[in-house]
Amino acid sequence: MQSKVLFAAIGALLSMSATAAPVIYNNDIVTGQAAFDATITGVGGTVTTLSLSGLSSGASSWTATAGSTTVTITSTDGTGRFVYSDYNGYRSSGYSYAIGGQAITINPYAPASGSGLTFTFSTPVNAFGLQIADWATCCTSVTHADTGAPTGSNLFISFDGGATRLVANATSDDSNPGNKDYNGDSVKDYVYTNFVAAIDDTSTFTTVTFYGDGFGEALYAGGTLRWATVDQGSVSVPEPTGLALAGVALTGLLATRRRKA
Repeated sequence: MQSKVLFAAIGALLSMSATAAPVIYNNDIVTGQAAFDATITGVGGTVTTLSLSGLSSGASSWTATAGSTTVTITSTDGTGRFVYSDYNGYRSSGYSYAIGGQAITINPYAPASGSGLTFTFSTPVNAFGLQIADWATCCTSVTHADTGAPTGSNLFISFDGGATRLVANATSDDSNPGNKDYNGDSVKDYVYTNFVAAIDDTSTFTTVTFYGDGFGEALYAGGTLRWATVDQGSVSVPEPTGLALAGVALTGLLATRRRKA
């Protein structure tokens, strides 16, 4: 009877271990996109890209299509937003770290989630990435004691209104991966561009919400979007807690059986 109970508990723990945190990316644009694409193709998935264009400033909703998927972008709070066509002219100058399309402004305020953007997909996805401009140029010492978020300027993603995932934290301008990797470029002294993404292969989703909480800063999100649908459990690594506990339980069971033998 004891063996049955322990094995049942081990089974439950192993089931818990299948729940894994999303895989998060926060890199300069070139490095981040390459890593994201490699992960998706490495498990047999296909990356779809969409360079935003034709978006109008002052609107609160935009629609774009790539292949068979339509993406509707809305300002989460319903307010009109400014659209930046070519951040700092990087794209027209041919820089590798350029934002690959138009980007929509985000001016974080409390509650931060309302000041972000929501992306709604006509077909389910579970991997999503976008390009960011002008993040961590200021407000990196903001304290968020009221929300529990890390001090500084943070970027977040959530799928279908589920758990909010921290994808980036900046406590100085060097926290921006683009600035860290490209600062000192022969033409530009500072490069505030980066790529953030998340892969949550526990399920599939139709909406992704993105926002920042660096109150007082203005950042731009969009550029070239990337998304994919991967098989459940194909990317994430199970969290170790359940497996470790299962191992302890199994060790205890074997020891008990040896003592009885």
